[in-house]
Amino acid sequence: MTRLLVTGGGGQLGTDLVAAARAAGHEVRSFSRTGELAGDVTDAEAVRRAMAAAAPEVVVHAAAWTAVDDCEADPERALAINGGGTAHVVAAAREVGAHVAYVSTDYVFDGTKAEPYREDDAPAPTSAYGRSKLAGERALDPSDATVRISWVCGAHGANMVKTILRLAAGDGILRFVDDQVGHPTFTADLAPALLELALAREPGTWHLTNQGAVSWYEFAREVLAAAGHDPDRVHPIATAELDPPRPAPRPANSVLANARWEATGRAPLDDFRIPLRRLVAELTGGAQAPNASRSAR
Repeated sequence: MTRLLVTGGGGQLGTDLVAAARAAGHEVRSFSRTGELAGDVTDAEAVRRAMAAAAPEVVVHAAAWTAVDDCEADPERALAINGGGTAHVVAAAREVGAHVAYVSTDYVFDGTKAEPYREDDAPAPTSAYGRSKLAGERALDPSDATVRISWVCGAHGANMVKTILRLAAGDGILRFVDDQVGHPTFTADLAPALLELALAREPGTWHLTNQGAVSWYEFAREVLAAAGHDPDRVHPIATAELDPPRPAPRPANSVLANARWEATGRAPLDDFRIPLRRLVAELTGGAQAPNASRSAR
């Protein structure tokens, strides 16, 4: 049994991290604004109190401000939460001798590379969100871990699967961009794998995602197909055609190669379509629309 502290334990990923840790028999405490140990990562003293109360051996730092366009509108707040907040977590963890595994993002890259991004590729964020998360990476000690993830979806909180299902419940055409590509990643798969890395006290930078690179257009078609809707209702558009345009730039290529994970002999996470089908069934109560046999391919 290991004592763990999960920051952002009430969030989309944090909820599944806490559940996975408890299911594995570990002693886990959650730190969030309204959680078991309540506080904000921008409050250094609140972080220290939570760390002292939990006395963790391992900290999984999943708390973050992930609203990309809101971060673009308020870059100072983004930096305070994602950069400064991480520095507070790391400093408090050092006081109790805990290892930190920090959850980062594909947004630390500019998205111009033709191939999947490896862990040793140089970051070059183009958005306030990406810059703030990179500041968090740089607040870590060499013995800590950065775990970059992408296109995260799960049963808790807001995400693109829920948005697409809501839109699919109406009539008419759905339009999604076909010039942004990434690895959709599902918290039910990600949480136990991330927990494995954290518990092993693995240092350095890691990429950890489900497999299967798709555009948002292709992903939306897969969601409709999984829910039994007609995937041909989804039409492609270019990012430049979005009206209104998104305030924050998105990486055109968000595909993360899980090179270090696989080099250690660990099996890659499933193709995203497998957890997608499970999640859609959970969110819809297993109900399917009349075109359930239609394929997105």
